[in-house]
Amino acid sequence: MTEEKSRPDTSAPTRRVSSRQMEKLVGKFDRFLKRSADVLVDRYGEETAAVMRGEMLDEYRRLIPDVPYIGGWRNSHSGNLSFAAWALAMYRVVVRHGGSLEDTGELLHRTAQAVADRVPRVVRHTFGRYRFTRLNRWWEQRAARKSQARRYPGDWVFEQIGGDGETFDFGRDTTECGTVKYLHTQEADELGPYVCDLDYVITKAMGYGLQRTKTLAWGCDRCDFRYSKHGVTSAPWPPEFAEQTCGKPQP
Repeated sequence: MTEEKSRPDTSAPTRRVSSRQMEKLVGKFDRFLKRSADVLVDRYGEETAAVMRGEMLDEYRRLIPDVPYIGGWRNSHSGNLSFAAWALAMYRVVVRHGGSLEDTGELLHRTAQAVADRVPRVVRHTFGRYRFTRLNRWWEQRAARKSQARRYPGDWVFEQIGGDGETFDFGRDTTECGTVKYLHTQEADELGPYVCDLDYVITKAMGYGLQRTKTLAWGCDRCDFRYSKHGVTSAPWPPEFAEQTCGKPQP
């Protein structure tokens, strides 16, 4: 039984996208799919994978005008919203070809792993260590304060949490998630936990620890990220989904 919480207002402004911007966004998604093409081919075969890849691009093109505007390049979360639309495009095409929500989750999980593995380990871990620098901590605290203004309805709202000196170095409590709000407007709430699972995949690739007992995608009151510089992140498939009880003991 999860901790119920009413959904926030999901109405959010969008921004008119020019044809040039449209093709640039679709091209970025196309490159992502090409970098992980083997995952789709292994599951569906070369011929069907090629058809599905084209359909995913077309689906994303239809989704772009309705992706909320939250500040563009000035907001680091804008990329997360773009990825949510990528995931939704993939989900719709997988289902269209007879697949399931779980099939989409596995495709997202293995695709994220494949893309991360293309980056040399030393580079990934360097970015991971940067997360714990004084400069980055200052930047994240600044972003947390700005989020409290709720300038964009489709944006994230969060606060930074100081570490306890033992189990984690610092944390983040997110009380509004742009991905959750966007998927809700698209009537695809069920996809949320599988997108959240990718946090573990990426964190593991970057070489530091992440623990979480709650997520908004599971209907909890927040996402309670806890990071540790020398921790170890578990990212198995299928996911453990420890957050579905919202921090309460498993029955």
